[in-house]
Amino acid sequence: MRHFASHDLTKKQQYKFLSGAIIPRPIAWITTQNQDGLVNAAPFSFFSGASNELPLATLAILRKNGVLKDSARNILEQQELVIHFVNETVVADMNQTAANLAPEESEVVVNKLATISSQTVAVPGLTAAPIRMEAVLHQYLPIKDGERVLTDLFVVRITDFYFDESLFDAEREYILPESFAPIARLAGNHYANISDFFELERPQ
Repeated sequence: MRHFASHDLTKKQQYKFLSGAIIPRPIAWITTQNQDGLVNAAPFSFFSGASNELPLATLAILRKNGVLKDSARNILEQQELVIHFVNETVVADMNQTAANLAPEESEVVVNKLATISSQTVAVPGLTAAPIRMEAVLHQYLPIKDGERVLTDLFVVRITDFYFDESLFDAEREYILPESFAPIARLAGNHYANISDFFELERPQ
């Protein structure tokens, strides 16, 4: 096997190795809102579930040159967000919101994304997403190298779940993966469809 010691790697190499190996990753397409009511939308793929005792998810937002991203700042200040999940119907719109905009510009406005009011949080949701979850900040951990913050890690508590009827089995309360057909993040500009499913019984 090819071996690399992490202390010999550049930041670019570290990112390439992590993002290329930890795949496929779900995409958290989030909306946040600043104190003036401006709504931001942005995708992040360092994202996962954390607990079902409380419905918790984790979201890591990497800083760029040490600067807090707009979405991270909004979560810290307003302590609210809406998480949207991505399939083929919204993947192009999601990608457009990854563009770098000035803090006073809204990705929702620039890309003409339709929104809907939330039940529990002030941040609106995006109507086109097949699944969305309203969330509040549960815990915040700045990931540091010495005194320098590298990444803002959020643990968020889901307050409300929304599922498109087409992908939800109401009788069994299951999300139907073949109907959801999520898009997963790979590395670089690459994404993947999840189309082949199989089952393995977990040992007792």
